[in-house]
Amino acid sequence: MSSIFTSIIAGEIPCHRVWEDDQHLAFLDINPIRPGHCLVIPKREISYIFDMEETEYTALWNAVRTVEKKIRNATGCQRVVVSVVGWEVPHVHVHLIPTDEMANFPAPASCDFDASEFSTLAARITEAKE
Repeated sequence: MSSIFTSIIAGEIPCHRVWEDDQHLAFLDINPIRPGHCLVIPKREISYIFDMEETEYTALWNAVRTVEKKIRNATGCQRVVVSVVGWEVPHVHVHLIPTDEMANFPAPASCDFDASEFSTLAARITEAKE
């Protein structure tokens, strides 16, 4: 099943395009956290960023870097926050959000985690297969 982003790429749903190449599209987020909030997506529909081929993954981050520079230059912000959530739309997308201070980005709250569990969890991750 195609995602809304596939329809945007095809021109079936309008967007405010800010950059594109043969493999990627960047456009303004319709529900921005800050003015200039953009999404960078691969044109090939794939649901999970870590399922991308290595060359596609690298190309995506090069595209993200290109768009980040454009956002920073256009908005004059101090930093562009990068967020890859992956649950909202089943099509890889990277959020680029212009910020001037930490308060401009709603960071997730810390979880309630027992400090005595850090060693056990670190060992499980260390020993997990790649």
